[in-house]
Amino acid sequence: MSQGQKKTARLQRLRPSVTIAVSSRAIELKNQGKDIINLGTGEPDFDTPEHIKEAARKAIAAGATKYTLVPGTIELREAICRKLARDNDLRYNPSEIVVTNGAKQSLVNLMMCTVDHGDEVVIPAPCWVSYPDIVSFCGGSPKFVRSTAANNYKINADQLRKALGAKTVMVIFNSPCNPSGAVYTFEELRAFGDVLADYPDVLISTDDIYEHVVYNKEQAESFATVCPELKERTIITNGVSKAYAMTGWRVGFSASPAALAKMMSTVQSQTTSNVCSIAQAAAQAAFDSDKDCLRPMLEAFSSRRARINNAFAAIEDVVLPPIDGAFYAFPQVQKIIDRLHADGKLKQADDVALCELMLEHGVAAVPGSAFEAPGSFRISFAAEDSLIDSALERIESVLK
Repeated sequence: MSQGQKKTARLQRLRPSVTIAVSSRAIELKNQGKDIINLGTGEPDFDTPEHIKEAARKAIAAGATKYTLVPGTIELREAICRKLARDNDLRYNPSEIVVTNGAKQSLVNLMMCTVDHGDEVVIPAPCWVSYPDIVSFCGGSPKFVRSTAANNYKINADQLRKALGAKTVMVIFNSPCNPSGAVYTFEELRAFGDVLADYPDVLISTDDIYEHVVYNKEQAESFATVCPELKERTIITNGVSKAYAMTGWRVGFSASPAALAKMMSTVQSQTTSNVCSIAQAAAQAAFDSDKDCLRPMLEAFSSRRARINNAFAAIEDVVLPPIDGAFYAFPQVQKIIDRLHADGKLKQADDVALCELMLEHGVAAVPGSAFEAPGSFRISFAAEDSLIDSALERIESVLK
């Protein structure tokens, strides 16, 4: 390899996003004329609410097309502060908010400021595919705390305590969880807080992007709300992508102590600078919205969730933990994988081979090993009802 093609050490630690790869492969096959139902992407199939789009149109008409402050317009950051006070009973000021190009950039900014070579970041697994790679890219080491379908893919306080050590600089919590849909209760988060109180140098990163996509309550608990005494060590990541069907607008944010927010803003100033000014105006309208605009989408997700629960319950050897939040099903199917392999229908006894077989039958799903949970797969039910019904029929034909 020539010098111009040399891969740096940090790049060699970075793997391509599996979820993006699955979606790209599904699009490629569809473009070839094949009948593929893509359930690999975590993207609502609903349109952005009209009042939010109208705010963007007004911003364009008003000439709001220039650079903004790197951490975001003061108007948007004030709206985020209102949202945190209204929804989460948390008080922040605009100097503690950094608006980012999606929630993922908030996490990258955070890791670049706080994770160094030799540091460990504790990550409950299964977990979103990007967490460990961002940690590794920044020179740190992901330390997984594993859960199983039998305990609804949730870790407990004892597991957390055993994972913490002298090298731990951060813990990442994601509730509701991508990929499992698990939602931690007030009591469970409180127990985590009691453990972390004994580790004053450990930061707590909370990914709350699915907080409004829940099925048994109005919204998920935020760690900083449950454990206010740890707020000065907690960094909240959130955004508009999931709840407001705004994935393409690319607006996320972090809420953190002002000193850390300033550091993250410095990182952003040398990478992407500010988020699109028009998207910021739209996000401001979203955060100032009445949550009634979310109801049609959440009702549709709830109906689809029920159909998915019924479909998988009818298939032997499928273990599907409760889907309490987000819009994913994450069934554990290792027994079926072993059986299909023994019958010669899979080249190898793993979830990657199973997802390849499902793709041959016209359904794109993401292997559970990508989320540090082998023997499972993730499908999104953020798709039209007719597509979900057809996909479930195809999945059933494979698993049975």
